[in-house]
Amino acid sequence: MTRRGPGPALRDFLANEAAGGIVLIAAAALAMLAANLPATAHAYFEFLHIVTGPDLGHGPMDVHLWINDALMALFFLLVGLEIKREFIGGELASWEQRRLPVIAAAAGMLAPAAIYLAVTAGHPDLRPGWAIPSATDIAFAVGLLALLGRHAPAPLRLFLTTVAIVDDLGSVAIIALAYTAHIDTLMLGGAALVLVLMHILGKSRVRRLWPYLLLGLVLWLLIFRSGVHATIAGVATAMMIPVGDDTDSPLRRLEHALHPWVAFAIVPLFAFANAGVSFAGMSPAILLAPLPAGVAAGLFFGKQLGIFGGVWLAEKLHIARRPEGATWLQLYGVALLAGIGFTMSLFIGGLAFPRDAGLVDQVRLGVLGGSLAAALAGFAVLRFAPAPRGTSDQA
Repeated sequence: MTRRGPGPALRDFLANEAAGGIVLIAAAALAMLAANLPATAHAYFEFLHIVTGPDLGHGPMDVHLWINDALMALFFLLVGLEIKREFIGGELASWEQRRLPVIAAAAGMLAPAAIYLAVTAGHPDLRPGWAIPSATDIAFAVGLLALLGRHAPAPLRLFLTTVAIVDDLGSVAIIALAYTAHIDTLMLGGAALVLVLMHILGKSRVRRLWPYLLLGLVLWLLIFRSGVHATIAGVATAMMIPVGDDTDSPLRRLEHALHPWVAFAIVPLFAFANAGVSFAGMSPAILLAPLPAGVAAGLFFGKQLGIFGGVWLAEKLHIARRPEGATWLQLYGVALLAGIGFTMSLFIGGLAFPRDAGLVDQVRLGVLGGSLAAALAGFAVLRFAPAPRGTSDQA
């Protein structure tokens, strides 16, 4: 039996994500070394807090703020473009195609949150971190799938990618709704007006990108000052970029231009700025503290339970079928890999505990521990899982 592989746009996306995932792993490892080697630790943390710009509403802009609030808006712009493309004319274009990824992603976000809340139940001050283990890092996960080669056939890569895209959509909604404390209605009203102008450009069939990007920059500044996290401007801008049937549509041109910058520069830079945890003065017992334990358990146990359980239940209830040609053991391996939260989990961790560096460090330990366990277990299961008989992978 020949299985359908991903289309050209998704195939290019997977290639970029796979290579980017390897660079991301290297950046995270470099951050850990820089934060703990006596010769570099002081310089590493000082570098992140160098003031490099004016006060735009949240204090003077330093390197860390530029990376997390400005550069990551470009990451979310790319995420928004991918979501829009897949929902309009890609692998999520019809409800039949969406059904399984939506079920798997929803269950894969609810179960980790529930486990985190259960582990941290006696500590109400840790409740804001409930969403930290709910996200999947698509670059890390797809990068590991690429290393597995023929042990990770096309239907598994396609399934993980579509689940992660829906997962990204859920994460964006969580950031917008759960991590916005104070709203400046004047700034938000200005942002709404900018979106209306962008919508008018689209209706007027303006295909040049620069007007949308210029308005997107204004939108970022208004949302940054409004109290809503500024990265939401990236997704909002993406929703306004026109998409057509041709390969030269504004959306496809922008996505193609952004992808290498995001995969090989922005996300690794974010990893370098956020994965560095100093172990100075820490004892191994810190790993069993409620916050890192809750995050790690949510990622490792919650993701596999939610995604694998969601797919199993969907098939048993005849709501959707598991990917064609994939065994249950292979699907379990993919569910394990989805527990690699890294980029989005670290990002949400910073939003959950913005004024407590100690708690953010504990989040990082939990994210690194849970993601590493999920990566090793998922890789091992897929590496040694027997392939279904009578099938051939078609990338």
